[in-house]
Amino acid sequence: MKFIINGGKTLKGDIFVKGFKNSATPIIAATLLTKELCVLRNIPKVGDVLKMLEILKSLGSKQKWLSENSVEIRNDDLNPENLNQELVCQIRSSILLIGPMLARFGRMKFVTPGGCKIGVRPIDTHLDALRDLGAKVELDEGTGVYDISLDRLKSDSVCLREFSVTATENLLMLGFSHPFVIKLAALEPHVFDLIDFLRKIGAGIEQISSHSFKIGSTEKTGKAVEHAIISDPIEAITLAILGVATKSKINIHGVEESHLEFPLQKLKEFGAVFRLENKVLKIDGPKSVLRSVKIQTMPYPGLPTDLQAPFGVLATQARGASLIFDTLYEGRLKYIDEFKKMGADAVILDPHRALITGPVVLHGAKIESLDLRAGATLVIAALVAEGQTELGGIEQIDRGYENLDGRLRELGAEIKRLP
Repeated sequence: MKFIINGGKTLKGDIFVKGFKNSATPIIAATLLTKELCVLRNIPKVGDVLKMLEILKSLGSKQKWLSENSVEIRNDDLNPENLNQELVCQIRSSILLIGPMLARFGRMKFVTPGGCKIGVRPIDTHLDALRDLGAKVELDEGTGVYDISLDRLKSDSVCLREFSVTATENLLMLGFSHPFVIKLAALEPHVFDLIDFLRKIGAGIEQISSHSFKIGSTEKTGKAVEHAIISDPIEAITLAILGVATKSKINIHGVEESHLEFPLQKLKEFGAVFRLENKVLKIDGPKSVLRSVKIQTMPYPGLPTDLQAPFGVLATQARGASLIFDTLYEGRLKYIDEFKKMGADAVILDPHRALITGPVVLHGAKIESLDLRAGATLVIAALVAEGQTELGGIEQIDRGYENLDGRLRELGAEIKRLP
C-alpha cells in the first residue's frame, strides 16, 4: 500500500493522541499472568497490538472488543504448545511473552522475533539475564527455535547488561512467580505503566534505587483487573513536529508532560513556539523560527531513539547544520537517503551519525517507508514538501499509528491511501 500526499499546505485543528503501542504490547502479554478477567482501555488498534492479541488467541485466549479501543481478555484455559510461531516471528513485541510464559508455564519455545529493520537487535540481554537467574536456554540452530525453561532461581538478583526496556519488562513479569531484584532497569513511562498493571493483579513491586526494582507476588494467582493504557508520548511529539514543520496551528490533546520533559525542551531549543495547558499541546508553527541543534538519543528521560527521525525532518527546515547521533541502532539513519530524494542537504557520516543542513525547500518524490518511525517521519516530510509525494510501504506506519492518514485529513492534509 502507499500514500499519495500533496504537501506545502498549512494544517489546522485538533487531534487526539492515541494509546501507546509500546505500553499496550507488554500489558497484553502480562494478562497471561492471571486467569481472571482483564479489561484494557485506550488500546491503539495498530498492527503490532492486533498481532499480539492474535498470538494470545493461538494459546486459547478469549477476547471481546467492548468498544473501539477497549478489549476484554480472559486467559483461563491456555495451551502453550499451540503458540503460533509464524506470528511470533512477525513482530518484535513477541519477545515480551518470555517472562509471563515462564512465570505461568515454566517453559517457552519460540522463534526469533521480527520487527523493524533498524539495525542489529539481539536478544542476548534477555537471554543472559535469564541464564543468570537459572534458566536453561537452548537453541536449535537448524530451526532457529529457542527452548527456555526455568524451575527455580539460582540467584535473588540480576543485573542487566544494558538499559533494555523489553528486558526490564520481561523480568518484571517473570518476577510475578519468581521473586528477585532487577538491577540496571529501564525507567521509560511504559515500564511504569506495566508496573501499575502488575500491581493491580497482585504483584508486589518496590523501586529500591534509581534503576533497581524488587518484585514478587502478593497473590498465588493474578486478580481481575481494569486498566487504561497511557497516551503515546512518541506520537504526541511527532504530531508537534508536524505542526511546527508545516508552519501550522494545531492542538494536540492527551499529552502527558511528565513523560516528555526532554523532548519538549528539544522542541524549544529548535525554536518551536508552543504551550501546554491541561494536557493540550498548542503548536504555533507560524511563530516558530527554527535553528539547528544537536540531536542525540539517550535513555529515558533523554531523547528516545523513536524520536530521532522526526526531529531529523525538523532539521531540514532549521537554519544551520544539525548533527544527529543515534547511540542505539546503526540502521536507523536510512531515512536520510529518502530525504535526499526530496532535496534535503543531508549526509550520513557513519552508521550512527548524520548531518542535516537547512533550511531547504523539500519537493515531492517517490519514497519508501523503511520502518515504523521513519514512515511517520516521511509523512511529515511529504506534507512539508512542495508538490506530490508517493510514499510506499505504509504497512510499516500502520504497525504503530492508528488511522494516521484519516486523522491528518481532519487537520486539512491532502493524503490518500492507495493499494
